Amino acid sequence: MNPISIAIHGGAGTITRESMTPEMEKKYMSALEHCRNAGYEILLHGGSSLDAVATAVAHLEDCPLFNAGKGSVFSAKGNHEMDASIMDGSNLQAGAVSLIHGIANPIKLAKDVMKKSDFVFLAGEGALEFAKSLDYKFEDETYFYDEFRFQQWQKIKNTASFQLDHSLDTERKFGTVGAVAIDINGNLAAATSTGGMTNKIFGRIGDSPIIGAGTYANNQTCAVSCTGSGEYFIRGVVAYDVSCLMEYKEYDLERATNEVVMEKLIKIGGDGGLIAIDPKGNISFAFNTEGMYRAARNNQGLDMIAIYKD
Repeated sequence: MNPISIAIHGGAGTITRESMTPEMEKKYMSALEHCRNAGYEILLHGGSSLDAVATAVAHLEDCPLFNAGKGSVFSAKGNHEMDASIMDGSNLQAGAVSLIHGIANPIKLAKDVMKKSDFVFLAGEGALEFAKSLDYKFEDETYFYDEFRFQQWQKIKNTASFQLDHSLDTERKFGTVGAVAIDINGNLAAATSTGGMTNKIFGRIGDSPIIGAGTYANNQTCAVSCTGSGEYFIRGVVAYDVSCLMEYKEYDLERATNEVVMEKLIKIGGDGGLIAIDPKGNISFAFNTEGMYRAARNNQGLDMIAIYKD
């Protein structure tokens, strides 16, 4: 039986049992299960890994619990600036968008950049012009409004401060969402989406839409989706670095992900994590934080949902 497998994440950071109410824990677990299963159903019915990761991430974007799509945080201007990327491991094609607004599912637009344009990365007004050319529906700002996100922004509005995702003052949570998968034909794919930082300025862009930093997929090695302090993931070219260790040093998936996240990333001051999958369907969750919202499922009996490190 050929492996089919999917893994998703909803962000990493200081996520502990002490900081989570039973009600919120139940909501997160339920949301992770729903989004994971949406992608797995694609694989189960013979669909492609590319469609599976796009579907899983779109469902994560639709859930206000996560900092992507509908749940995106507020920028310093009081709007929502979203980023996303997707990559097909079978042919190394990729698509990405950044600094977009009004699009309910940025991951779908990133996929269309890959499939329906001659480009890889579109940003800002140009990306929105592309969306209009494809007759995308543009949502009003009220669609993206979340009271919790708004109050978080109010605390630091008109200051030079910014926060990563929906963290409290004493917490750090990186709310990027992502998925990796392998389909019945052995093809790998990865997708990542984010709403960025609360109160971010200057059109800041993190690693999520950058191929090789936040997202990477290659049938010969692995598919990777990252979440963390984006500047460090960009500097470390983290997603591609995992693939490089597997290709050039012949590391297995677990060793490669742990070396990148637990050693190389920490050495340059980066925190966060990633999910990855290899051509055999093996999955790795590597993170150097207290927790990571994550889930996985395959046709070999794996069925897991987790939040905390232990």
